[in-house]
Amino acid sequence: MEQTKSIMIVGVGGQGTLITSRILGGITTAAGYDVKLSEVHGMAQRGGSVVTFVRYGEKVAEPIVEEGCADVLIAFERLEALRYAHFLKKDGVIIVNDQRIDPMTVVTGACIYPEGIIEKLSAAYKVVRVDAMEEAKKLGNSRVFNTIIIGVAARQMNFAKEDWLRIIEKTVPPKTVEMNKLAFEAGYAM
Repeated sequence: MEQTKSIMIVGVGGQGTLITSRILGGITTAAGYDVKLSEVHGMAQRGGSVVTFVRYGEKVAEPIVEEGCADVLIAFERLEALRYAHFLKKDGVIIVNDQRIDPMTVVTGACIYPEGIIEKLSAAYKVVRVDAMEEAKKLGNSRVFNTIIIGVAARQMNFAKEDWLRIIEKTVPPKTVEMNKLAFEAGYAM
């Protein structure tokens, strides 16, 4: 087995960061790794920042990812990608959903949403940009955008596509299995 790998999933409350971390935890556990998950909720129910960590390897001591140590940063929203980019390793990759969700400070006028976030990130990091919400709408269900992102992320990891699909089937609510499989396939093909 290889050294410990660290993945961070960041987003806004209600975007599916927790189910995504459970799918990542499931795929890594099924592959025989020691896996640690940590869910940091913040103000999830109010559209606040949500962070989850998934660490896997031969022996993982703790779930928390230190700054500068994440192999992959999966961001469901642009500003969240910018907010947590410093956690990424030099050779790490950011998979960012090109979506804007204004935080409360922007909504109230206390702050301004920054422009050119993805361009700034691309100047410093390897960035995979995906408009997962647009793809999800094409599938007829905007709620599966996170599974599209998992499909994109799966390309950065060494697990078989069939294993991902099996874990998705075991993890998502039963009535959403087929739609989530379609969403994963769409992301995997991007």
